[in-house]
Amino acid sequence: MLCGESQEPDLDLDLELEESPDPEQPCSQGHRASLSLYTQEGGSICLLCLSNLISDPRSPTVHVSYALSQLSHALSQPQFLRSLLSFHPHFLVSSLVRALSSFEDDPIAYQLVHIISALCTSAGGSVTADFVARVADTLSSGVLAWSRRQLHMLHCFGVLLNCQTTDPSAYIKDKGALVSNLVAGLQLPRVSDEADVLHSFCPDLLRLSLEALMKTQRDDVRLNCVALLTILAQKGFLGNAHGNGISSMNSDEADSFMQTTADGLDETPPESLFAEAIKGPLLSSDSQVQISTLDLIFQYLSGENALGKQIQVLVEENIVDYILEILRLSECKDTLVISCLKVLNLFSSAGKSFIKRLVVGFTTLLQVLRYVAEVPFHPVQSHTLKLIWNSISDCPGIVSASHTEELVVFVTKMLKRHIDGKMGMLSETFIMACSIFVALLKSPSSQWTSNIPTLIQEASRHAILASLSIFEKDPGQLLYSLYLLKEAYEFSYLDFSTSEDSHMELRTCIVDVCTSHLLPWFARSINEINEEIVLGVLETLHSILLGSSDIPTTKLAKVLISSSWFSLSFGCLGLFPTEKLKWRVYLMLSSLVDVLMGNESGQPIRDAASFLPSDPTDLLFLLGQKSSDSLDLSSCQSAVLLILHLSCLYDDRLADEKSLLASVEQYIIVNSGELLSGGIDSKKIMELVNIYGLSRGLAKINYQIPYSPEAERILFHVLTENEWDLSSAMIHSVSLKWLFQQDKISEPLSSQLLEICRKNCTSDNQITIYGGHSSYINAEVIAELVASGDNYGAKLLVCLMVKLIEGCEEHDIVAVVNLMSAAIEIFPAVSDQLCLHGISNAIQTVLHNSIHSSSRELYVDILLLIFNILSSVQSKAITDNESWVAVPMKLMDSLIPAESKLGQNHEGLLVLGILSLILYYSTNEALTEASKSVVFNTPLITTINRTVQEACSKGPGLIEYDEGTSLGENLILLLMLCYFSLRCLNAVLPEAVNWQTLCGPSDAMEPFSIINIQCHDLCRLMHFGSPSVKLVASYCLLETLTRISDQRTGKHEELKCTMSYLLSIMAVLEGLIFYRDIRVAMNCGLCLSVILGWEEIQEAKVSFKNNWFRVIVEEMAMCLAVPCLASKSFFNHLKPAVHVTVALLKLQKIPGWMRAVFDDPCISGIIENLQVTNIKPHSPGNTENYSKKEENGTDK
Repeated sequence: MLCGESQEPDLDLDLELEESPDPEQPCSQGHRASLSLYTQEGGSICLLCLSNLISDPRSPTVHVSYALSQLSHALSQPQFLRSLLSFHPHFLVSSLVRALSSFEDDPIAYQLVHIISALCTSAGGSVTADFVARVADTLSSGVLAWSRRQLHMLHCFGVLLNCQTTDPSAYIKDKGALVSNLVAGLQLPRVSDEADVLHSFCPDLLRLSLEALMKTQRDDVRLNCVALLTILAQKGFLGNAHGNGISSMNSDEADSFMQTTADGLDETPPESLFAEAIKGPLLSSDSQVQISTLDLIFQYLSGENALGKQIQVLVEENIVDYILEILRLSECKDTLVISCLKVLNLFSSAGKSFIKRLVVGFTTLLQVLRYVAEVPFHPVQSHTLKLIWNSISDCPGIVSASHTEELVVFVTKMLKRHIDGKMGMLSETFIMACSIFVALLKSPSSQWTSNIPTLIQEASRHAILASLSIFEKDPGQLLYSLYLLKEAYEFSYLDFSTSEDSHMELRTCIVDVCTSHLLPWFARSINEINEEIVLGVLETLHSILLGSSDIPTTKLAKVLISSSWFSLSFGCLGLFPTEKLKWRVYLMLSSLVDVLMGNESGQPIRDAASFLPSDPTDLLFLLGQKSSDSLDLSSCQSAVLLILHLSCLYDDRLADEKSLLASVEQYIIVNSGELLSGGIDSKKIMELVNIYGLSRGLAKINYQIPYSPEAERILFHVLTENEWDLSSAMIHSVSLKWLFQQDKISEPLSSQLLEICRKNCTSDNQITIYGGHSSYINAEVIAELVASGDNYGAKLLVCLMVKLIEGCEEHDIVAVVNLMSAAIEIFPAVSDQLCLHGISNAIQTVLHNSIHSSSRELYVDILLLIFNILSSVQSKAITDNESWVAVPMKLMDSLIPAESKLGQNHEGLLVLGILSLILYYSTNEALTEASKSVVFNTPLITTINRTVQEACSKGPGLIEYDEGTSLGENLILLLMLCYFSLRCLNAVLPEAVNWQTLCGPSDAMEPFSIINIQCHDLCRLMHFGSPSVKLVASYCLLETLTRISDQRTGKHEELKCTMSYLLSIMAVLEGLIFYRDIRVAMNCGLCLSVILGWEEIQEAKVSFKNNWFRVIVEEMAMCLAVPCLASKSFFNHLKPAVHVTVALLKLQKIPGWMRAVFDDPCISGIIENLQVTNIKPHSPGNTENYSKKEENGTDK
């Protein structure tokens, strides 16, 4: 044997060392050259010399070890290995096996096994088969007599069996002898043999194996025993021997087994012996032994022949405790965790005896959950959750508050990562996660966990979203997520220590999940899901509706009813016409009615649920039958009317208008005897009215459908002769409008309106709208009805008010008046309809009736009604009749005697506001006669003058009297009355007023019997008054000066006031040009521009050299010329100064200082800052446009 190594032992063998061997020369022992294989280093190995060396028991072990090391090294070289397997693949098989049986040295044995394994791995199956046959023959012969060589041979046999891909038993000649020797020694590696051979040795093999496993303390022996038992368990022999016992053997085998088990340990039952045997390996410090033992237990208990008795015995022998201890000390090593949990999952079938032991390791399971919950698709995620669920379900008291919170957090994270797509989850895992949540909700510890409602919100949402997203792949998950959702909602109603707010948030979240995700999905997928899923969804939604009628429940009901739930429900019945689903559908509809209508309104549906059909067409057929023939039929008809009533309310009709109308008409005609005799309650009357009115109303809107006059006559007779309550009913807007379009029933409608007015006045009046087209009757509904104008609503209200006035029913008059006012506030167009139907006559009657006018409550309500009407009515809707002339006269008569309290009470302020509105409408050619009675009312003029003089006498102290004081509020209203009076006089009597009488000292002017305020008094109010007083007074002054200017222009009159008087006015106006309220400043600027435009100012050669005009112009010029200041807000505040500047520039003699101000740089800067957006055309001298645009802030 040649080798390229520089160091080698001095071998006195037939081996030759050459540095450069000749390929054609034999080796030193004379063996032919073809047996020599060359190594990568340049040396060679003679296979025959090697074979002789290692197979000779007398060879020194050091030589053998060295030779084997060189061979192992050479086998790692591709060229050498290829040459050996190509030309001499079986040459070394015999010598290697003989060497393994010749030396007891462990290192040499390990070298030999390594070489054999390397050859089997690289060579074909024939080399492995050759090794298997030779090793098996050696073991079968028994020549090694269980020496250490036998152990080495067994180990090699095990390695060969692992390397063999085909059935190794085909190469074993004497299987019986082999098994017999193995049983005798019980030092077996992984064995796999034919069933007939093992069967004959099974009893002895099992007994001896278990005894050996129980007695030995060596982990290698334990591994071999466990491996053998595992193979037997996989083949089913272990289960047969334990499950069937001696009865499974034939007579000879039984006699043999009984003989061998005559005494000692053999009397122990097989299950108990197995339990005792595996305890030692489970306590081993070698994790591989523990894992192998756990795998053995798993194979033992999961076989086809495994019995519950075997599991029960292992549990009673405390094997569960051993496994839990392994799990506790495993440090979450994956292989140990998987093996332990797989076995514990099998033990769970033992029931209570297992649970008693499992609860001891509950904290250990939580530790494992922390690990497996973070690993996507971990194989024992579901096992861990199932064991935890078993513990919680059977022993709820084991879970502490901290455990509850921890579990909820873990599983919520799993569900969240699942829905986010960050971590997958098996179906079993998802099911157990939902089950654990439900178990935790039912455990006592959940009431002490403060944040559990928040966590369950997330979990239930994630569960629903996850199950919906994968419904096509796994429909079953949805049922468990629905179960969790249902239990979570029930949990929110329990009286726990957590706050009610958190439970309300939980209910709100669950309802949001249902309305935002579950319900839309259900409506889309109804044709693709099975009956079980449909029942699950309906049961979940139904359980929520059965809760208390709080905000979340009501929200769900509204969403359901607005999502065509009636059509969807009967669609489900069309797909699955089963009794179970029909019962669920009708019960849920009854609960839906309870929530929407209250007071157990759905009871008729519950009473008749078992008799009602599944087809809506059949419901209409039932309705058209004569109810007196059967009590059950009468009950069904009540339920059908209720279903049709509610479905019509929300435009979810179950039939077309023609079929619906025909069915209801037939019901009315067929059951006319009962209806006309008064055998119908108010609730059923309203249901009939709603269904019938909707059908008739839609027929009128869309197309004409023939109807039965007889049915209409019967219904109208029922409405006239019976008690019914429209105010408490829910009715479709189309039905309500059709009802108020029927002149034949005006009397009962008037009574119903009165009842609605009465309820509108009560504090418990509910203004609640359900859906877009149905509502309880309240002020908003009446307002919308009257404002539409295509019905008798307004006429009925006015007639009702007149009738009540004649009957002196004050309380009812107040109710009607309040409803009118409320309706106008909701829909201003109501005032037009009331005016068109003569509301002024009714108002005049109330005001002139001494009985009613003496009531302060009614008087104030009437004033509010008048004010609301005049604040919103269009001018074309008001007729200038005697009633409207009489109304302001009566109001002023009641106002003037209380002049000492004028403005100091609510009634006086309302009257002043009403008078101002009357004057306002005169500018639009309405209420002209009524306005004349106001502007020429002498007592009112006197009162205004006295109030103005009192305010002016306050001097600087007037600033304290704003709208929050009695005098300030009174003064503001009187100023507004004066303003509208000025505009009224210009519109109604433009030529009859000498406006110049308002501009001059009071003692120098002739008496003027119209509402007016002198210019100097207005200037005092502007100078000393509060901001609100300044504003209204500036409008009055601008209106007065404008009228004077127009009069002088039209009649070419000279100015009658003195120049000093004008200069005093101008001084006040100049001081307010830069006032913070742009409206006041603008009015002052416009006033100055009007005065500066009068010829008398220019002819009098008034000096404009005063510094204040120059300050105004310079400030404006600077702001316009400087870029950083030329912003939109600055432009707005400069508008008053612009008007003054333009007026100065229009003077015949422009002040000289203006040229210095508007020099070339200033003008260039102004031009550069000009933009298209801030340039607008200006009409010279037209100051009225701004006044009209700005008056909107003060007119109403």
